[in-house]
Amino acid sequence: MERPVAPTAPELVIETDAGSTVMSPSRDYRVGRDPLSDIVIDDVRVSWHHAVLRPQADHWTIEDEDSTNGTYADGMRIREWGVGPGSVIRFGNPADGPCAVLVDRGAPPAAQAPARPSAVSMPSATGTFRQPTTVRPLSARTVRIGRGPDNDLVIDDLVVSRQHAELRALPDGTYEIADLGSHNGTYLNGQPVDRALVSPSDIVGIGHSAFCLVGDQLQEYVDTGEVSLDVQDLAVSVDRGRRTLLDHVSFPVGEKCLLAVVGPSGAGKSTLLNALTGLRPADHGTVLYDGRDLYHDYAELRQRIGLVPQDDILHSQLTVRRALGYAAELRFPQDTAKAERQDRVAEVMRELGLGQRADQPIHSLSGGQRKRVSVALELLTKPSLLFLDEPTSGLDPGMDRSVMHMLRGLADDGRTVIVVTHSVLSLDVCDRLLVLAPGGRIAYYGPPDDALAFFGFEQWPEAFEAFENDRDRDWAGTYRESPFHRQYIANSTAQPLLPQAAEAGSIAPPPKAQSWGAQLRTLVRRYAAALSADRTFLVIMIALPFVMGAMTRALAGSRLTQETAMNALLILCVGGVLTGAANAVRELVKERVIYQRERAVGLSRSAYLMSKIVVLGTITVLQAIVLTQVGLAGVDLNAPGGEGVLMPPLLELSVAVAVLSFTAMMLGLLVSALVRKEEVTMPLLVLLAIVQVVFCGALLKLDGVPGIEQLAWLVPSRWALGAMAGTIGLARIVPGKLTADPLFEHSTGVWLLDMGMLVVLSLVFGYAVAKLLRRHEPAIMRK
Repeated sequence: MERPVAPTAPELVIETDAGSTVMSPSRDYRVGRDPLSDIVIDDVRVSWHHAVLRPQADHWTIEDEDSTNGTYADGMRIREWGVGPGSVIRFGNPADGPCAVLVDRGAPPAAQAPARPSAVSMPSATGTFRQPTTVRPLSARTVRIGRGPDNDLVIDDLVVSRQHAELRALPDGTYEIADLGSHNGTYLNGQPVDRALVSPSDIVGIGHSAFCLVGDQLQEYVDTGEVSLDVQDLAVSVDRGRRTLLDHVSFPVGEKCLLAVVGPSGAGKSTLLNALTGLRPADHGTVLYDGRDLYHDYAELRQRIGLVPQDDILHSQLTVRRALGYAAELRFPQDTAKAERQDRVAEVMRELGLGQRADQPIHSLSGGQRKRVSVALELLTKPSLLFLDEPTSGLDPGMDRSVMHMLRGLADDGRTVIVVTHSVLSLDVCDRLLVLAPGGRIAYYGPPDDALAFFGFEQWPEAFEAFENDRDRDWAGTYRESPFHRQYIANSTAQPLLPQAAEAGSIAPPPKAQSWGAQLRTLVRRYAAALSADRTFLVIMIALPFVMGAMTRALAGSRLTQETAMNALLILCVGGVLTGAANAVRELVKERVIYQRERAVGLSRSAYLMSKIVVLGTITVLQAIVLTQVGLAGVDLNAPGGEGVLMPPLLELSVAVAVLSFTAMMLGLLVSALVRKEEVTMPLLVLLAIVQVVFCGALLKLDGVPGIEQLAWLVPSRWALGAMAGTIGLARIVPGKLTADPLFEHSTGVWLLDMGMLVVLSLVFGYAVAKLLRRHEPAIMRK
């Protein structure tokens, strides 16, 4: 008869900020400040002999040794307590005392390793760094890494280039990482590098993978999306510190968690969103993305963050499939095959139930469906953190519920989802609720079902009304002293408190997944497709030059004479200005939200502006040619000797009107970059037309009038009218003080001056537009 074997406690690994220790069930392990302790914690709040970990039959216990400040496990101060894999123990303080995490010895390669990722404060408390996904012996001198199947180490990740980087062994036994011209970059401890030495415990980031050197092995850790977020003491103020927007906010967000952030207007919800996404880093505090400092490593981690703004980030004229296809072109590496992009777009559409609406124009979708498309766009690159700003704004209760259930599903599939909302209709589907009180303070953090009872109200409107009417009440202090704070913040935060956040100025700009030329080609194609699908724009674009041309023809008659010449040239100026400015005056302001989001993920500012100039410029020049030909073809232009200055008169007039229209288009882009709302563009367009008429020189004498003459130099029609007047010799046809203007001379030098000034004004307007675009970008992009 066999004797029964007594159960034994499992081998565990204890992870502290100082390192890791494998605990064998054959003996006890002492914890304290004493250097001779088995687990040494150098913190003044920890006693010399603080606690002891003991194996007991089939489990472990921790026993406090009458420490001064206490030992805390599972949210309580303990004397003796059973612990096991996953237990979080704090010493000296339940909120921010030194922390230890116990993990199973059966998942230990990371815990056993003689080195660990230096940029991860507590690997065992993260989803990514608990244990390596793969461990690879470094037998070769060079390991090539990339998406292509011919690499030594293949990463199946569309944000990784086919030939991405090489890990090279150097003669002295060290290693270096070299980027191979990848489009999304290679990172060392969060910072982009072209070539750099790699030390043990360094993190090499490529796409969603991180690599660490441990002895003669390369350990890979894959960010699968199940990541935590630890918000530590975030503070934001403006007006030189006189006004606080966020007041030392701290809370943990677990893996696969759906967190809703609510609060009255002015409570700091948008400020918190900008701080958590890194778009506007906090003045003080730290955000830990799965144990890594988000601000310090933002250049790498920004690719793991998806943000869906309140306004749709879509060209509504396009179909769902085309909109997502263009977004995939801009976000994936240039060497990604079209079939790979199409497969990813199809996969995302299936995930969000958009398959049946793939070929439907976005503007024809319901509000909830449009929001799904916005979410789909962000999911293309498989972000682990997804933020949404007021996703249910303007939706009916049914759509509100549908969107929130969609977000619940996204979290369950392995993402951390944070939604800022005013709606309280579907908070029950969330795991956690954060309520911000005025002044950017936490009034509640915990399960949504307990929030109203905590505040002492039955309905949410009563709670929000109390926030507004009772601003002197210390909402944050009440919560800080409650069991909810101890349970859901103090005792749920496994990551140690890290020092001050990185300065925003130290954050590198995002990588460009495409070259400048490739971005320009994609943007031009997308913009042209969006315009061609806009029937209203097409009708106006085609009709306007014909209408203005017909008016010119009516005024010109069969020959330009003293009675008709000035009016014909004036209407050409007005028509050229209107066609150019009308094309462009709405185009930047209506896409501002799209531009801000795409700029944050690597869109080139100059490529974006150039795409507008190329498409609108082509349309504008063609309109100007049609306008001039309809207005003056077959008309006796009465030019001196039937000749223009440099070209045939009609061709020369067409060139002048085309350059004028192009310059007016650039002026329209400038107006569009200046204004904040699309509604004000049309009144400004009328004002522009009036200014062109007044200051062109056809109605008022400008030459020699101090102040007025110099002001007119900034008006494109002034130079265009001068060039056209020179072509036909207007001073000869219509003698008088107005036409004696030196800019109206029929001479090569004057005509080239007039045309040159139009080109100069176009360049000045373009430079101003580029500077104004920068003003509308996220703070971290203004470099």
